[in-house]
Amino acid sequence: MTAQPTYASTSPTTGEVLATFDFASDADVEAALAAGARAFATWRSATLEERAAVAKRVGALFAERADELALIAVEEMGKPLGEAVEEVEFCQAIFDYYAEHGPALAADQPITSFSGDTAVVQKRPIGLLLGVMPWNFPYYQVARFVAPNLVLGNTLLLKHAESVPRCAEAVERLLADAGVPDGVYRNLFATFTQVETVIADPRVQGVSLTGSERAGATVAALAGQHLKKCVLELGGSDPYVVLDSDDVEAAAKQAWETRLYNTGQACNSNKRIIVTDDLYDGFVAKLVDLASGLRPGDPADPDRGDDTYPPLSSVTARERLQEVVDDAVAQGATLHVGGEAGAGAYYAPAVLTGVTPQMRAYREELFGPVAVVYSVSSDEEALTLANDTPYGLGGAVFSTDEERAARLARQLDVGMANVNTPAGEGAEIPFGGVKRSGFGRELGPLGMDEFVNKRMFYVKSDG
Repeated sequence: MTAQPTYASTSPTTGEVLATFDFASDADVEAALAAGARAFATWRSATLEERAAVAKRVGALFAERADELALIAVEEMGKPLGEAVEEVEFCQAIFDYYAEHGPALAADQPITSFSGDTAVVQKRPIGLLLGVMPWNFPYYQVARFVAPNLVLGNTLLLKHAESVPRCAEAVERLLADAGVPDGVYRNLFATFTQVETVIADPRVQGVSLTGSERAGATVAALAGQHLKKCVLELGGSDPYVVLDSDDVEAAAKQAWETRLYNTGQACNSNKRIIVTDDLYDGFVAKLVDLASGLRPGDPADPDRGDDTYPPLSSVTARERLQEVVDDAVAQGATLHVGGEAGAGAYYAPAVLTGVTPQMRAYREELFGPVAVVYSVSSDEEALTLANDTPYGLGGAVFSTDEERAARLARQLDVGMANVNTPAGEGAEIPFGGVKRSGFGRELGPLGMDEFVNKRMFYVKSDG
């Protein structure tokens, strides 16, 4: 593993270090492990309804503290204020969903026994879990890991991204204030070496990671070595296929707004926009028009206009994005607009075409506000291009003919296929991918099927 960075809250707008945090000591890690294992013995004994009631209180506090939490996210990773509030509100929806539906989702499932005996599948918690979470959605990513497992009766350790420590602290404080018992949830400012120690510890029964492909491979290898259940949500290079449209400009505007959500820093963002050749010129022209004349804006300003853009999460994130774009341009791609680095972590939203397989941009995930557009001449060519990626998170297909779009969407090699919408989203909608985008599912009914002992319980009949 690479050298451990400092846990630091740094403004991507100004570059100012707002706060720093000490790493957990080895004694802190041991105390958290011991507390989590000890709490599991009692937390698992609470009824599903009792645990669901605690989850409901957590959701209520997310709603109550929405403005406070949103501002921390704005300050730490540059998320636009309105989007930060939406993220916190989504957390409430996730906890409410599992509070309401969790007991039924975790209920015993009867099996028809041909012998006449009684058989059921029981869903039982498995123990202490580790969550390793990213910075791009510092609350939502935690909520979708915590909510179902809290209701199931598992206990949880959370290692958050080094750049959002204040968000991590705020979540831990919120859960404690909501009545989550001591030891059931604990935040750890752990080092990479300590993460390895936690995964190896026999008291830990599983690990969930949302992050980079590299981090996922490392964690999966460690989990496999120690025979631990693992869930991974990694990168994506989602295809966004537009087969036809009655309004090309409106279609381009929707694609642009989707690409710029969270400043392009979403795993399931439309990283590859694939447009049929009869729409292509007008589509690209509209994207260029939307990107032109934009200027840096303050993400904390609730009245920030559509003619401004927020920063990326960090200077490092901006530099990584710029390297991939510069590589494409050097090999002949066309950068129509944008792509300029500004002060702090600002990067002007860009439109890029002419990307070919030898360029890094063809295979790598562009985690930022760059719309990459491809032209195709048929549905078959669109499908081939859409599936020509090592990733398989999500994808979307648009057409005025719903069945035409659905026919292509059914053939996408992804975990989430969408028809005539950028993404189906909601607390009840499962999230996850295939190929190098990871494995396992979060949210919805499938979110309660990962870290659970699906125990067969069989009772011999007296007859």
